Amino acid sequence: MGTAGAARKLASAAAYGGGGLSLLGASLYGLLRVEAHVARRTIGNAEGDPPDPTGWYGRGRPGPAITIAVLGDSSAAGYGVDRVEETPGALLASGVAERADRRVHLRAYAVVGAQSADLADQVDRALPQRPDVAVILVGANDVTHTVLPAASVRHLVESVRRLREAGCAVLVGTCPDLGTIKPIMPPLKQVARHWSRRIAAAQTIAVVEEGGRTVSLASILGPEFAAAPALLFGPDQFHPSAHGYRSLAQVLLPSTLAALGLIPDDEAEPETYRGEGVLPITAAAIQAVNIAGTELDGTEVAGSRRGVRGRWVELRHRRRHPDTDGEAPEDAEMTADPSETL
Repeated sequence: MGTAGAARKLASAAAYGGGGLSLLGASLYGLLRVEAHVARRTIGNAEGDPPDPTGWYGRGRPGPAITIAVLGDSSAAGYGVDRVEETPGALLASGVAERADRRVHLRAYAVVGAQSADLADQVDRALPQRPDVAVILVGANDVTHTVLPAASVRHLVESVRRLREAGCAVLVGTCPDLGTIKPIMPPLKQVARHWSRRIAAAQTIAVVEEGGRTVSLASILGPEFAAAPALLFGPDQFHPSAHGYRSLAQVLLPSTLAALGLIPDDEAEPETYRGEGVLPITAAAIQAVNIAGTELDGTEVAGSRRGVRGRWVELRHRRRHPDTDGEAPEDAEMTADPSETL
């Protein structure tokens, strides 16, 4: 089965409760379980919590405040950095505050080691805060813990649905390509790459169908990281370094601004010379898996959300913004209620 067919089947299985084991085969699944256990022993267990970026950003900027929730796993939490300014949450909030010229209140709910099944608890905590946008990074631990892809995507879909029903915009950074991680050795490396890309494609299809937006993280742990592993990976060679998280935030920032409706007028329409356009969802998802920073969002063609090949989506390669220095959250307002500024 090709990647497109697998992605469609995984998304369908997630929606209707299927297991998806046949996509890999029992023997391959068994091999992955053994090799994943070896890789986890090599990487080691994450110890200690990363700095908490929860708080206010954009000192001196006007309101109303933009509220952002960050959910997911260690890549969302910023595991491995020592300073709060280096976490992806702080970098993202600082970037949004600067580009939008607005105050930003960010709350971090991401948990080191979290899998897609853990998102439900994080959503429970996020919803009372009424975030404007939720940024979710999840999927890598599902691969390394051999969670069946359909189950992984199903948990993500349920969380996205709850957030969208509450009126929250959702941006999902899809599962990165784990075939580039040094502690993961062949044959697991090839299997992990295949598995993570199928999950990423299925995540894309399922999230967009639920009204969310996705941005591909495929090669954020690929060519850029492979070219400079000592710079972009942390000491465990699995989690990003501070430089790596900065690269991650650069990918997330333009799509977060788009999800908030804060893009410049000259970027409102797709630009064909940049490879942007409107495509059926499965074709677009397969393209996105291979190119980091590819954003997909649902759209309409001639007033219709669907064509003969499924949901219409807008494929964009958002321009990355110059680096924004991460701020530390403002201590004086850490306990303030963001709704008071709305």
